[in-house]
Amino acid sequence: MSAPYDIKQNPHKGNRGLTRAWHAAKNSWCGIVYAFQEESAFRQELFLFVVLSPIALFLPISPLEKCALIASLIMVLVVELLNSSVEAAIDRISFDHHDLSKRAKDFGSAAVMLALLIAALLWATICIPLVINW
Repeated sequence: MSAPYDIKQNPHKGNRGLTRAWHAAKNSWCGIVYAFQEESAFRQELFLFVVLSPIALFLPISPLEKCALIASLIMVLVVELLNSSVEAAIDRISFDHHDLSKRAKDFGSAAVMLALLIAALLWATICIPLVINW
């Protein structure tokens, strides 16, 4: 049986406080840059966010509805980043076709599709009455 895990064994867990927050922010920014450079789906969804967020801000709806519309777009970006991280981890293991690798990638793709569906339903539910009553 192996020795129990101790956090002191992990060389990546040494930073604390503001130093940790600074490094986490830098890593997060790098993730966004990599996603923008390497993932066309992320660029497309970011484009939707950039175009639709200002529209949400100017719609004649409540602040909570504006927040929900923008949050749904952010959720799509979050799920896309998680999907891309699964794909990167699978590709690091092997580029060979394997049924479990395909399944993992398909699960990630399905999660993105469902996030997009949630966003579309929310936008439609809030915006269609505006168009009808216009």
